Amino acid sequence: MNDTPAPETSDAPTNWFWADQAKPALWAAVLTLVIDQAHKLWMLFGWGIKEGERHALLPFLDIVYVKNTGISYSLLDGQSQSWQLTLAGFAILAAGGMWIWAVRGQHSKIMIISLGLIVGGAIANAIDRVWLGGVADFFSAHAFGFYWYVFNLADVAIVAGVTGLLYDSFIASRNDAANGA
Repeated sequence: MNDTPAPETSDAPTNWFWADQAKPALWAAVLTLVIDQAHKLWMLFGWGIKEGERHALLPFLDIVYVKNTGISYSLLDGQSQSWQLTLAGFAILAAGGMWIWAVRGQHSKIMIISLGLIVGGAIANAIDRVWLGGVADFFSAHAFGFYWYVFNLADVAIVAGVTGLLYDSFIASRNDAANGA
């Protein structure tokens, strides 16, 4: 008689870096990265915008080239190459953590795509730090004399990804609980 318990089975993926469920995250990350980098290349070399140059686009939106050498809102600003590489490394580590989160769990499609948007945006901004010595930002939202931060398409993807995570965590899970799922 065999007294050895049967191994427990789990639906969680066994691979740390890939699972079929991660395909939407990969697509979201790659599309975010390609669109953001193509836009930045076009702005810098196609349009030829210079740092600090401002162009009115809409009554509430200007195009301006600002190189952010810090983190959000230029906090922890630092011009040195070693600081930019440190921030780029941190972004890659954060993107790696988000990727593993997407691969290792059983998540909704919204969460998977949201994680992919964050991964793609983080990597795109990390590339800027290595290539340009800071993150290239181009869009300046303003109204009634107030100017908010200048941002880029990678930032839009990151914010959309965080919004998707919040929606999935609070709204979708509450709806699932209410529906008995």
